[in-house]
Amino acid sequence: MIWDKDKECMVREELFQLQLERLQSTIHRVYRNVPFYRRMFDKHGIDPDGFSSLEDINKIPFTTKNDLRENYPYGLFAVPLREVVRIHTSSGTTGMPIVVGYTKNDLKIWTELVARVLSAGGITKDDVIQIAFNYGLFTGAFGFHYGAEKIGASVIPVSIENPKKQIKILQDYKTTALISTPSYALLIANTLIEMDINPNSLSLKFGLFGAEPWSERMRQEIEEKLKITATDNYGLSEVIGPGVAGECLEKKGLHIQEDHFFFEIIDPQTLEPVKEGGTGELVITTLTKEAFPVLRFRTGDLTRFIPGECPCGRTLRRIDRIMGRTDDMIIIRGMKLFPSQIEAILYEIEGKQPNYQIILERQAGVDQITLLLEMSEDIFSDVMREQTQLIGVIKERIASELGLPVNVKLAEKRSMEKVGEKITRVIDKR
Repeated sequence: MIWDKDKECMVREELFQLQLERLQSTIHRVYRNVPFYRRMFDKHGIDPDGFSSLEDINKIPFTTKNDLRENYPYGLFAVPLREVVRIHTSSGTTGMPIVVGYTKNDLKIWTELVARVLSAGGITKDDVIQIAFNYGLFTGAFGFHYGAEKIGASVIPVSIENPKKQIKILQDYKTTALISTPSYALLIANTLIEMDINPNSLSLKFGLFGAEPWSERMRQEIEEKLKITATDNYGLSEVIGPGVAGECLEKKGLHIQEDHFFFEIIDPQTLEPVKEGGTGELVITTLTKEAFPVLRFRTGDLTRFIPGECPCGRTLRRIDRIMGRTDDMIIIRGMKLFPSQIEAILYEIEGKQPNYQIILERQAGVDQITLLLEMSEDIFSDVMREQTQLIGVIKERIASELGLPVNVKLAEKRSMEKVGEKITRVIDKR
């Protein structure tokens, strides 16, 4: 496809005008109907009629997850409860859950947005989609379910079952697309190998994975083991659920739904916009949500805008895959470090998804990093010399690529500190 710069500029100008009109409408809605935002505007002397350009959004303070929790359960709803036809919540693993509501029109828009993501990922009406997300208050399963039905695909709402049952359904129901977290897809793939089942015997062609950060190496492993094309997608309950952004088959970044959301990327420390192409915290303003609109919501997710056009021809901008969260960012000896950077190095060395934990301590006034690495029969030998060599390779690679010395220790299986079912990646004892 030949890129027409003049046409692209015209399309962008039309999009900016649409965003502005929808932003103005949202601002008036929240000022009238949401006491939290009305107090915010009045406190900062913000005139709801004073938004004549998209740049004026900088007048509005950020909305945080703490703001949402403090208004539990319905304090941020912009419509009466009788107009809310669906209620979901965030997981609540870090405190009080965040309750979000949807009007009939919200559900219609949500369905359309997820259908876009599915279509970009290769899904058509001829596909049989196996949804391996938990059907409950979590938004993921229902979002993909209705999006798939919008396309006309056949939906198998398996939810969370053991991997062997998932594989049985993959075989018997001729599933062509799997939707889950990437880590769960990898678990299914490894179980397939353990059962000595040839992935080529399956009808599986596509995998659409999200709800947690994952690396390019992990994508390659999933694709090789399941013999599929795997794409990334992004969403969050506080904004709408899945459907905020998704990769096309080019796999060169996630297209963001700019006609329904306004996106910013800021430095999480200074709260100023990052330089073009720089990595920072994603901030989202909803433009069409009726029941639960949010203004300049700090997602805590780290990414960057990808410059240039996508080879697929879509005109919506792209963001890079989520590299981690601001609350995972480690500042040590004046340097910024993310667990995902260490994970990528471990992945290259081990050739598979590692279980690890980072311990931060201060000894004699100096910050120290200790990396705990879970023992695995596939990786670690009982021979002490081989273990010592592996530790040496890991320490050297981390020091070389990240510029920080690190202590590496081996840990027994299932010995690492967890919150719920998730390993606590960073323990800061400083």
